[in-house]
Amino acid sequence: MFLQKAIDILVIIIGSFLYAFGLNYFIVANHLAEGGFTGIALILHYKLGWPVGTVILIGNIPLLIISWKLWGWEFISKTILGVVATALFINITAGYQLPVDDLLLAALYGGVSTGAGLGLVIRYGGTTGGADIIGRLFNHYWGIRMGKFYLIFDFLVISTVAVFFGLTISLYSLVTIFVFSRFADYIIEGLDAANQALIISEHSEQIAQAIDKELERGFTYIKGKGGYLGKDKEIILCVVGKWQIFRLKRIVKSIDSKAFVIVSDVYEALGEGFKTD
Repeated sequence: MFLQKAIDILVIIIGSFLYAFGLNYFIVANHLAEGGFTGIALILHYKLGWPVGTVILIGNIPLLIISWKLWGWEFISKTILGVVATALFINITAGYQLPVDDLLLAALYGGVSTGAGLGLVIRYGGTTGGADIIGRLFNHYWGIRMGKFYLIFDFLVISTVAVFFGLTISLYSLVTIFVFSRFADYIIEGLDAANQALIISEHSEQIAQAIDKELERGFTYIKGKGGYLGKDKEIILCVVGKWQIFRLKRIVKSIDSKAFVIVSDVYEALGEGFKTD
């Protein structure tokens, strides 16, 4: 358990550095922008000269406090690590920049590097805060789906970029956002909407409770019988978001290292916690 936590922390730090370096080296150097909270920080940096990392850190403080009160320390502990590490690395690497003549190259490489960095952070249980926390708050209080929130939030940020810096910069920034999101998806868990897991264990009730508490996902018991001993079993069927499958496997392993888990891709998931139409 300690070794896994140490690995999580190390990879989150590495991912934060990769994200920060890519942001400065390609995106800031060529006056491009991103979506989300980082996009707002970049706008303030370009217009007022405020340090990007400092804006991200200060802006996340009230969000982290609210998250702590609503969801507890377990939820925000790795988020704090991701936010602080990212903010510090952004300020530290601010002098490393690569202005290029071709903005498309800057947009592509900036999207790849920042997407890979954020993908590593999320894959190992952290986030960089900002829009992720705000999106969860909107979902918690008003039931707005995370995907819809990100779409609206990014649209507003890029529209602001277009107003202040022109259509060309905003269009190249859209390329960055697209590559960023696709590459982050590849790092996290492919491009599929969700994953289905069938879990066969002697500790099915304990695993099911952990899924409900830690992942806030529903599950279904399926009656089964072992082919070798003929013993009745309760098989857990659970569908989780692609960003949660690594946490699910870790939960199962921590409770029953001998559990038999089948993970398969789900092309589309409809219902509570997923798309509703």
